[in-house]
Amino acid sequence: MKYVLVTGGVVSGLGKGVTASSIGLLLKACGLRVTAIKIDPYLNTDAGTMSPFEHGEVFVLDDGGEVDLDLGNYERFMDIKLTRDNNITTGKIFQSVIDKERRGDYLGKTVQVVPHITDAIQDWIERVAHVPVDGKTGPADVCVIELGGTIGDIESMPFIQALGQFSYRVGTGNFCLLHVSLVPVLNAVGEQKTKPTQHSVRALRGQGLTPHILACRSTMVLDENAKEKLSQFCLIPVANIITLYDVPNIWHIPLLLRDQKAHEAIFKVLNLNGINQEPKLEEWTCRAESSDLLHEPVRIALVGKYTCLSDSYLSVLKALLHASVDCQKKLLVDWIPACNLENATAKENSDAYKAAWKLLKGADGILVPGGFGNRGVQGKIIAAKYARENKIPFLGICLGMQIAVIEFARSVLGVQDANSTEFEPHTKSPYIIFMPEGSKTHMGGTMRLGSRRTYFQTKECKSAKLYGCKSFIDERHRHRYEVNPDLVARLENAGLSFTGKDETGQRMEIVELPNHPYFVGVQFHPEFKSRPGKPSPLFSGFIGAACGKLDVVLRNSSNVDNSLTKGVGNDISPVKTYRSRTTTKAAYRNEYVYGNCNGLHF
Repeated sequence: MKYVLVTGGVVSGLGKGVTASSIGLLLKACGLRVTAIKIDPYLNTDAGTMSPFEHGEVFVLDDGGEVDLDLGNYERFMDIKLTRDNNITTGKIFQSVIDKERRGDYLGKTVQVVPHITDAIQDWIERVAHVPVDGKTGPADVCVIELGGTIGDIESMPFIQALGQFSYRVGTGNFCLLHVSLVPVLNAVGEQKTKPTQHSVRALRGQGLTPHILACRSTMVLDENAKEKLSQFCLIPVANIITLYDVPNIWHIPLLLRDQKAHEAIFKVLNLNGINQEPKLEEWTCRAESSDLLHEPVRIALVGKYTCLSDSYLSVLKALLHASVDCQKKLLVDWIPACNLENATAKENSDAYKAAWKLLKGADGILVPGGFGNRGVQGKIIAAKYARENKIPFLGICLGMQIAVIEFARSVLGVQDANSTEFEPHTKSPYIIFMPEGSKTHMGGTMRLGSRRTYFQTKECKSAKLYGCKSFIDERHRHRYEVNPDLVARLENAGLSFTGKDETGQRMEIVELPNHPYFVGVQFHPEFKSRPGKPSPLFSGFIGAACGKLDVVLRNSSNVDNSLTKGVGNDISPVKTYRSRTTTKAAYRNEYVYGNCNGLHF
């Protein structure tokens, strides 16, 4: 097994995640089998209880793991299926060591950071790296490891110590360290400054790790003088110093790595000189370049609770991109805080109210994503009502499906107090209820999580046709509350159709309005399995309907499994948004931020 470690220095948010994903894609394109591990030094056991404002979306894996959103990048770039163990946290490591200590596994020894914590980290990495994630038997050839945070962070120190030891454990020729750093350009003098990177590398060496390759983030290509200076002070060959400069969209990053022979540098360090195959990235190159040329827009209103941080809905936006590019459309996302659609906002902030309604009425499609808590719920219900009454394509995900059911009960059935027990525990009309498969008192890991099977009740509905008329599908879930099965018959008699259910028939998975151009709600999260070139069928239908091409999408879906058309399908369309970004991290992770800071935002 070979290992490639990706670390970051100077500042956070430089793009270690996308860099690690790009390296994995590049090595896979050379014919190697690849897996990935993300190390998050926070004390949380996993990302499940973290606010989206703190850490972006919680990405859900097939096995129910609630993990860092970078694992979503790994899955989309490398087209692999990871497990919860591919996300290591300080909480997981400490918990495993303490559990061993309580069992007496250490035989009376004093349990310390070195060697017990560091050994646990190394053992975890080595064990998980050998688990296949690409559907084939046997371990991968290379494991890409991303160390979260920045060199010098206190919480990262046990991991850095462990990784230093690990490099000796696996031996020279099996461990390659790529350090991502910043080379700023001061406007006053226009000179590329290498000193921050020099200090970062010195700090890394001081903690026992020696970088083999340097990936420098900058607004422009590094000049030769800067490379020579970095080479001299960082003791890294000039050929191993790579520039990750601003480009039209970040899906050109694997191409930058290829063009600068990053794969050859990695092969040399890992003694893989027998691999002479050049990366096969023709399809990726075509997608990256053609996506820049899209100009016909499709405008989607995203009505949510966490709209001030787009990372909160990262996978939703990726899925929209996959579908829109496959439909040869340029995605325009209008971010609408759900509470701004409510009557209370009209009184408190009339400008925000008018702006929100203007965006909603100008949308080609309306999407209400998942979420928790009652803030903004009324605004989401209003958005669903507007879409239903005005025949605007609508896609509701998780909570988005639930509010669509509540709105239908209130507006069509006339049950004005219809509600969810999540928002009103003692409601007399509980159309959404807590469905036991978890705990009401503990939040972490207690939901209905991971891949679950949905059975179509008819193959004549839109959702079944989009999935190629299959009998059942497997999608990822993350929720506690569901449609009350005792009230399903009443809803269906009024015209709502529950076209997908679980194996018991008690859990409603898909709801549709048959007499609407496209009104679909799903209890699961289809965005987590969307891939470049293989967009989620439900997102394909949603974008197709928003473009007025649903019939074409349905026709193609009957011939091609889980893809929209035979056109260009990728993850790389530039997308305009209509609010400012405040963090480099968000700008890097979300390539759809287009036009904020001169070109590509890493």
